Amino acid sequence: MSNSNGILYIVATPIGNLQDITQRALETFEKVDLIAAEDTRHSGLLLSHYGIKKPFFALHDHNEQQKAGALVEKLLQGTNIALISDAGTPLISDPGFHLVRQCRQAGIQVVPLPGACAAITALCASGIASDRFCFEGFLPAKSKARLDKLKNVENEDRTLIFYESTHRILDSLADMQTVFGGERYVVLAREITKTWETIHGDKLVDLISWLAQEPNRTKGEMVVIVEGKTQEENNDEISPQAVKALELISQELPLKKAAAIVAELYGYKKNQLYQFGLEFLS
Repeated sequence: MSNSNGILYIVATPIGNLQDITQRALETFEKVDLIAAEDTRHSGLLLSHYGIKKPFFALHDHNEQQKAGALVEKLLQGTNIALISDAGTPLISDPGFHLVRQCRQAGIQVVPLPGACAAITALCASGIASDRFCFEGFLPAKSKARLDKLKNVENEDRTLIFYESTHRILDSLADMQTVFGGERYVVLAREITKTWETIHGDKLVDLISWLAQEPNRTKGEMVVIVEGKTQEENNDEISPQAVKALELISQELPLKKAAAIVAELYGYKKNQLYQFGLEFLS
C-alpha cells in the first residue's frame, strides 16, 4: 500500500445522546479532509455542535454504488475521509458496504473507530442471552415478505435482533406472534440513550397489548430483541410417533441417516431430529 494513499475512517456517532461521541471520533473529524455522510444536513448539526467544519460528501443507499468509486479515487490521491451514518455505527443497516469493499480491493487502509450501535446497546440491557445472536436489521415493509423472512428464522435458537419503525412496529409484532407464537419472550427497546428511553420485555401477546394501551409507546426508533427458540420448544414439536421411528431406525443406521429418513416421513427438519437424537437418544 502506497504511503500517498489516504485513509478511510469508519466513525460511529451517537444514536441519540450527543455525549456518547468518543474523543477519538472528534479528533478524527478534525484531521480528515472530507466527511462522507448519509444525510449531510443531519450530520452537519452534529459537527456544528462540536464546532467542527469540514466539507461533506453525500453517500446514501440510493447513490452509494455509483459514488463509491469517486471516493476511492480521492483516497488514492491522498484524501483522508471519515465515513459516518445518521446515527450509530456505519454499515449496520446503513450505507458503506460498497465503499469499504472497494477500498479493501484497492489496497486502501480502512480504520474502524468503535462507538455507539443501537443493536448492541439494546441487547446488553435486554436480559436475553447475548452469547449468540443474529442481527436481522429491518424487516420487509409488506406483510407477506415479512412473514416469509420471519419463517426463515422461526427455529433459530440464537437471540434475534431486529430494527423497526414507528409505523410498522405493531404489524411486525403481530406477524412475529403468528410465526413465533404468543408465548415467545421479546424485549422492545425504544429511543435508546434519549430522554424517553424505554426498555420493556414480555411475552409477545402481552407486549402487543402493552403497546396498544398507550400510543406514545409505539413512537421513536425501535430495537426488537427476540429470545431464540428453546430446546424444549423444539422437542415439544416432535410427535411421539416420529420419536419412536427415530429411536428404532437409529439402532440400525447412523443417527444422521436415521434423522433424514424420519424427516422425510414426518415432515420435520433433518437437523432438528438429529439434534434431538444427539441429546436424548445417544
